[in-house]
Amino acid sequence: MKYPAFSWLALLILLLLGGCTGDFAEVNEDPNRIATISPGTLVNPILYDLATHNAGRSHAITFDLMQVTVPFPSVSGGLHRYDVSQNIGNSSWYWYYRIANNIKEMRAAAVEAEDPNYEAIALTLNAMVYANLTDLFGPVPLEEASRGEEGKLYPAFNSQEEVYATILGDLERANTLYEEDRDMVYAPDILFQNDVSRWRKFTNSLHLRLLLRISGRETFGSFGRVAELLNAPERYPVFTSTGESAVLEVTGVTPNVSPWGRPQDFRLSTKMTTFFLDYLNAVDDPRRPVIATLARDSANQSIGYRGIPSAYAGPESQFTYNASTLNIEQVENPMEIFFLTYAEVEFIRAELAQRGYTDGAKEHYEAGVTAAIEQLGATVPDDYFGTAAAAYDGTLARIMLQKYYALYFVDYQQWLEYRRTGLPELPTTEAMLNDRRMPARFFYPQDVRINNESNYRTGLDLLGGPDDINTRVWWDTTD
Repeated sequence: MKYPAFSWLALLILLLLGGCTGDFAEVNEDPNRIATISPGTLVNPILYDLATHNAGRSHAITFDLMQVTVPFPSVSGGLHRYDVSQNIGNSSWYWYYRIANNIKEMRAAAVEAEDPNYEAIALTLNAMVYANLTDLFGPVPLEEASRGEEGKLYPAFNSQEEVYATILGDLERANTLYEEDRDMVYAPDILFQNDVSRWRKFTNSLHLRLLLRISGRETFGSFGRVAELLNAPERYPVFTSTGESAVLEVTGVTPNVSPWGRPQDFRLSTKMTTFFLDYLNAVDDPRRPVIATLARDSANQSIGYRGIPSAYAGPESQFTYNASTLNIEQVENPMEIFFLTYAEVEFIRAELAQRGYTDGAKEHYEAGVTAAIEQLGATVPDDYFGTAAAAYDGTLARIMLQKYYALYFVDYQQWLEYRRTGLPELPTTEAMLNDRRMPARFFYPQDVRINNESNYRTGLDLLGGPDDINTRVWWDTTD
């Protein structure tokens, strides 16, 4: 599907230029200019901004923390060695709050237009944004956020429990708002092309993700609640096929273009890790050529898919081969950016069954693996689950290992799930800093600490520890 060739930024400028008041504006009203903002005006810029930011952070942060890739050369330091900078989370803090403000405007426009479908979409996107914010930092401003026009320039922090209570309630409400027999009257959105049924499934699939995220706490009865949602498919429909997944199709038609203006930068000074490729090699996984290039020996002969250990110790000269790196076709126009997929839903089902709340762990595990392979455009070999390394072995560890691959390139989700479960088991090296401990959160931005000091201090009290990378967020109950 092609989209208009003008940019969303140009549209926003037109909207701002249309903000004049008084008799002059009334006399000179332009009939070709949009007089009011509709929810349809805002949804596509929000989706694009959220998707491209998430993809960029996945590449820059999640890949290194979760041993997908390793910067090379990198003799010392670096995120893969848990050398975490003070400002590492700044981009997501500001970007997500800017998007949250736009979502607030979208919701207000939807309410004004009395359009429940767009209101439900706004509630869903808002839940996704605030879930990432609180999962990355801990307590964050929610109730008083995006209220600068009301004089709330220094918003109070809400506890994580309060944030989750709000967004889970919003997802519950969103599910009841959708009217599938009511057309979405504006131009097609770039995620689901105005398919209300898929939007509703996205809402409920996100509900599953967030309930599972906080399942270490008894506050919301998460496992039982997940089971309730899954056992009521008519009331809470979720993704049931790969084709229904929340995947943004980047067309390459301006303004819907790849966030990598130079695709070669995607793999610049980057190699795949040994951890990431070794398991895929062990199961002869068909995702390898989609994700990675072939490694080469000193004679430039192919040696298959071979990586470099994350957080390696010693000089680069110890590696006598040119290791595999990222396949840049993944970020060339057209490309896909994953929000939440059917594969993730199946792995949620598998975990719930493995823990004894439902049945069919093996079937859901295999469905999850199959969907994860298919979502990258690969085909599952007929004998894939015939090998011991790929077969379901009854453990949460096997489910989470394959879920790790299913969450490849899905914003921060690999890292967040690792913090929830401690899985998959990642190797450590003597070159790692922070006592070889995986960082548990980001630092708050410096200007928040300085300009909103009183509320920042309250936020730390809610966090229950100092503002450092080892203070666990509320739902992180791993040993």
